[in-house]
Amino acid sequence: MNSYFRRTWIEVNLDALRHNYETIKALLNPGCEIIAVVKADAYGHGVENVVKEYTSIGCTYFAVSNLEEAMQVRSANEECSVLILGYTPPEYASTLALNNISQSVFDMSYAKRLSECSVKAGVQVNIHVKVDTGMSRLGFVYHDSVSDASSVGQAVEVCRLPGLYPEGIFTHFVSADEGENGEVFTRLQYDLFRTFIEQLEFEGITFSLRHCCNSAATVLYPEMHLDAVRPGVILYGLSPSPCIRGKIDLKPAMKMKSVVSMVKEISEDSPVSYGRRYYTGDKTVKIATIPVGYADGFPRALTNNTGVKIGDSFAPQIGAICMDQCMLDVTGIENVKEDMTVTVFDDKPGSPISVDAIAEKTGTINYEIICGINKRVPRVYKREGDVEAVADYMK
Repeated sequence: MNSYFRRTWIEVNLDALRHNYETIKALLNPGCEIIAVVKADAYGHGVENVVKEYTSIGCTYFAVSNLEEAMQVRSANEECSVLILGYTPPEYASTLALNNISQSVFDMSYAKRLSECSVKAGVQVNIHVKVDTGMSRLGFVYHDSVSDASSVGQAVEVCRLPGLYPEGIFTHFVSADEGENGEVFTRLQYDLFRTFIEQLEFEGITFSLRHCCNSAATVLYPEMHLDAVRPGVILYGLSPSPCIRGKIDLKPAMKMKSVVSMVKEISEDSPVSYGRRYYTGDKTVKIATIPVGYADGFPRALTNNTGVKIGDSFAPQIGAICMDQCMLDVTGIENVKEDMTVTVFDDKPGSPISVDAIAEKTGTINYEIICGINKRVPRVYKREGDVEAVADYMK
């Protein structure tokens, strides 16, 4: 533990990552590929080591949000394929082509500009046609097969532009994680997507990768897997929604830990932290300060509504969570002392300090919690309990 400053850190369980990947793989039909979504620094887990881990067990395709993230993946794996799900300025066509990075294409204007830049640079860029079947974000609008029929013609034209090679086609489900409430709309989106593909096939355009399943759909709709699936949050052991829990054996891969920086006693009726949102009342309270705050990814909205684990004991968090520190009530917990390790987020489903519990208490989703962990927090990678690597972004 000497290769990083032991203040606050994330522990990433490589065994859990491997377990989740293999569990997802077991759900798929032979020939169906996993496009592992590793955007946002692999959902806060650290893209370099996550890519290396998944590469070691056979993953050959990764998806990211932008070109910068794609180059991070490329630095970790020189051979894999990478798909950018979002926007890349067309003038980077040669960078895309030379680094085997596929680009999503979502309208005629963008496709023409990318084609022009590819031709000018003398390269060919692999593209994935994005079809908007209901997300109303990026994509050729195809909410209705009659009123949006012109989108098919546009996609045909895009796939025939010089300098572009139509490798794949995809859409994104809006409600797959809503269980029964989202099933009708999910099936509508799937039917629209298949119709769109069939229309292109009629024009002689085919794709090697047709994909539409996010994490929820990968679990709930195996008949929709097609050529590839795009799991994201389930790779990291978390469910996209309560309706998925229990339907797949996932192991959360992340813990957040910190240390006690000071222990002291505060007299009765004393305020704690900014805004005096907590008073000790009619008793003397033993307080431990730990160096973790909202700048590390420990949300201020948790103020007076969470705690940490010190050994087997639960220590309530008290007073407003600060940018870099927060305070705990350790009254009655024996032997709390400086430099003692505490667990801020744990990896046990159902725990009051699990990522899911933290998300629920702050009125958000687990994605936001793990993606919000600051770069100043080192990621420590463990296999079978032993430290295998450390990613310290501040070096």
